[in-house]
Amino acid sequence: MSLRTAIAGRMHVFDGLRTVLARASPLRSGDVLAGVAAEDEQERMAARIVLADVPLARFLGEALVPYEDDEVTRLIIDGHDSAAFAPVSHLTVGELREWLLQADGDALTAVAAGLTPEMVAAVSKLMRNQELIQVASRRRVTTAFRNTLGLPGHMSTRLQPNHPTDSIAGIAASMIDGLMYGSGDAVIGINPAGDSLSSVIDMLVMLDEFRQRYDVPTQSCVLTHVTNTLRAIERGAPVDLVFQSIAGTQAANESFGVSLALLDEAHDAGKSLRRGNVGQNLMYFETGQGSALSASAHHGMDQQTCEARAYAVARRYQPLLVNTVVGFIGPEYLYDGKQIIRAGLEDHFCAKLLGLPMGCDICYTNHAEADQDDMDTLLTLLGVAGVNFIMGVPGADDVMLNYQSTSFHDALYVRDVLGLKAAPEFQAWLDAMGIRNDQRLPDDGGRHRLLDDAKRWIAHD
Repeated sequence: MSLRTAIAGRMHVFDGLRTVLARASPLRSGDVLAGVAAEDEQERMAARIVLADVPLARFLGEALVPYEDDEVTRLIIDGHDSAAFAPVSHLTVGELREWLLQADGDALTAVAAGLTPEMVAAVSKLMRNQELIQVASRRRVTTAFRNTLGLPGHMSTRLQPNHPTDSIAGIAASMIDGLMYGSGDAVIGINPAGDSLSSVIDMLVMLDEFRQRYDVPTQSCVLTHVTNTLRAIERGAPVDLVFQSIAGTQAANESFGVSLALLDEAHDAGKSLRRGNVGQNLMYFETGQGSALSASAHHGMDQQTCEARAYAVARRYQPLLVNTVVGFIGPEYLYDGKQIIRAGLEDHFCAKLLGLPMGCDICYTNHAEADQDDMDTLLTLLGVAGVNFIMGVPGADDVMLNYQSTSFHDALYVRDVLGLKAAPEFQAWLDAMGIRNDQRLPDDGGRHRLLDDAKRWIAHD
């Protein structure tokens, strides 16, 4: 069924939800590349006017990707909670925006299972940045493994000690450096440079030995493919979190080499280890606008709607962590700082509305029209919006992945200006170790066991 409106004597006709959602999206290079973007600002505004009047119930009867062709669509439709949807079932997209702006945290939590990714993507397209921040700030999502993440007044960090040759000594040195700055409560997570299973297991063993030696209340993860993690579990490796990159269509997930059945298997394998002592949320997912388009698996959808559909996959597993690697794919998908900032706020808003513990890798590639000032802006806005975690990368420059992210110092900045702390259990550990959030070294100048161990690992590399 087509949707139409007239502006200044020009009739705009959109042939269904998929088209009107794409035309209503704020300008971004990926949608232009895909040929789905509005041709001008008048068409974009026309699409938003039309979208505002679309009943939410229409999204339950008009699949953007056919039900019979896509397991993500089936997951969304079959998992929809009609009882949770009831309070907003009579609303249009525009009316949902008004409802969200007045809803408190309890109401947002109660309605989450009744909202589909397409609904939250739609309403985000009608909202200003400040509205995305305001609503998301009220929606807290708490998870736990060895510490508790997402509590009000707290913001966590993933310590990302990557190394271009997967040197255990180099990883350990960066890890300890980050811990001395109070980073690492969300996870100590390594992106391996290679796919070697033995190397992955060596990293897991080093991380676990260190954690046990100093009783660090955090979790570790090597961000290898889920099939490698399954093999590591079979070999008895100390696996805390199970990681996988995911996307919003079956075809895009197949390009990553995953399916819901494989993720089910990995989730069950991780749960069987029962390594968490505060909770058992153990999955870690990463997403990013443009991933489906880059795999030619977007089915004519705009990249932000595709991204929101990935969150349906994530919430199936009650993960500990989810984050959008917002500017990582490059300027072909998010051209400049303005587009990256908007995408980060959209992703955080949509994921939080759907009930996910959302973080963000606030990042850009070196050929994008963006710089670290843009990242400072997004970092601050997400801190205000209640982001669960950000990245902690040495110097903000990942020497293995070759992109720009946020540093240990950046996390200290946002915690300081917004009065935020690390996860409670991790904060208590920092205090016990004499590590403060406003300086690098312990107070007494003599309890440098972490630094001594860094020297030991480097010496034995």
